[in-house]
Amino acid sequence: MSEGAPPLRVVIVGFGPVGARLCEELLPAVKTGSMALTVIGAESDAPYNRVLVAELAVDRADAAGITLHDPQESMRAGVDVRLGTRAVSVDRTIKQIELSNGERVAYDRLVLATGARANIPTLTGIHRPAFDVDSLARSGASVIGADPVLPNGVTVLRDLADAERVRAAVSEGARLVVLGAGVLGLEFALLAAGADAEVAVVHHGATPMPRSLDRGAGIVLSRALREAGVEVYAHSRAESVGFRTGDDGEPAFDALVTADGNYVRGDLLVLSCGVGARAELATAAGIRTAAGIVVDEQLRSWSDDDVFAIGDCAHVVERTVETNALTRLPGAPSGLIGPGWRQAEWLARRLVAESACAALPAAPPAERDCVVMLKADRVDVAAVGDVDVDIWDASPPDDSAPLRHVAQWADPQHGRYLKLVTSGGVLQAFASVGMPRTAAELTLLYDRRGELPADRSLLLRMDGADDSAIARSDAFAPETTVCLCNGVNVEAIGDSVARGNDTVACLGRDTRAGTGCGGCKPRLVELIERFTSSAQVAPA
Repeated sequence: MSEGAPPLRVVIVGFGPVGARLCEELLPAVKTGSMALTVIGAESDAPYNRVLVAELAVDRADAAGITLHDPQESMRAGVDVRLGTRAVSVDRTIKQIELSNGERVAYDRLVLATGARANIPTLTGIHRPAFDVDSLARSGASVIGADPVLPNGVTVLRDLADAERVRAAVSEGARLVVLGAGVLGLEFALLAAGADAEVAVVHHGATPMPRSLDRGAGIVLSRALREAGVEVYAHSRAESVGFRTGDDGEPAFDALVTADGNYVRGDLLVLSCGVGARAELATAAGIRTAAGIVVDEQLRSWSDDDVFAIGDCAHVVERTVETNALTRLPGAPSGLIGPGWRQAEWLARRLVAESACAALPAAPPAERDCVVMLKADRVDVAAVGDVDVDIWDASPPDDSAPLRHVAQWADPQHGRYLKLVTSGGVLQAFASVGMPRTAAELTLLYDRRGELPADRSLLLRMDGADDSAIARSDAFAPETTVCLCNGVNVEAIGDSVARGNDTVACLGRDTRAGTGCGGCKPRLVELIERFTSSAQVAPA
């Protein structure tokens, strides 16, 4: 910033995990006075990890354990933090946002980190809100940034209030019905079953996790779910919700009614039908939206150079003459916390450089598909890429790509399945069920773009008793990434353990490892044991 220049006024709308990460990264610029930062958070609570809300609902975590940032730290640094307040409109002409309490805040750069809300499916008996331009014009500011009110006994699982509602039901021995068989719905169903709750999962497809798994992996997963105590209703398209009169005299959830005639009774219906970007603030302001707020590779809105979007609300699309003419844009927000954090960190570098009148950083590299992991005590699933390829189909996906090769192995009786799709010996996609060590090795190879062993059968032995005989890629090399969400490697973990951080919680506070999706926690435990053992036997 040149001497005497006013600070760059930055407003962040959204104080979830991604907005909080951006805020943290901007604190040095706030402290030096080159930036004036305001953060608007609709919730009154400190930012927390929504990915772990299901664990909170079954008492596998506490609120402190999933908290990501202390707002007081930002306030002490000079950030104007507004909690429990929604942004309800944006006036892009005068660069001001209006808040739900009537106040207005001016900005030079506006960052939308509004995240996503749970989708409400079309079911008779439940109101499904719409957020298109015409619907927003009719509804007004009351719906912007707000969640729909659901009937008694029906909930989603996105925030702390939802978690408390579910926790109370689980503790009372309620029967839970989960609608949807995506990774988050299944993780919750397995956690609830592990807490001795009676759980049923209803989904309209043939197998669970259809976006990530092929038919074989889905069948093995279905069997594993049933063995874990989860009742599964496949091929069941939900049509309506039945109600009964509750103890308070009001209607309450009684059953989910499906097209094939099932009347799935329960005490609490948990809707887990995916998420949609909270983009209505941008839509109402005339900013282009599609699956989210449309931004270019530098996370800048197509409609306004002073507006940026990151995280689950950001739909990144390269802006070209061709894409600009499309009415339906390709892609969608990633829906994963790791890419959102990387967007926040890059955008922070850009805003800091701008506030200091320095050269702007190059655009961040395009994100690859991320490994999707289902984390449960008795069921291990990992998958990435398109695995819905026939094992006998060696054709390339297009004329310019090299041939694909598929390897597949199944042992349904013991709940194990593996499918690999390679091109030129390099892993392009995989699905693994019931084989955690193999999945960990494949994740490392996928992340490094490394070649698989010529004999694919070696991978199968990693989950066998003779695992020590396998020559695997060096999972303990200093540069090997352990936490994919935060980009923390083995060397950083070893340094942190040497500083006395010998628990997963301590490592998380020191390095952020394990604070994202949580899939790396078993690896963190393994590394802690390895590094603490080495320290104990090291010569004095």
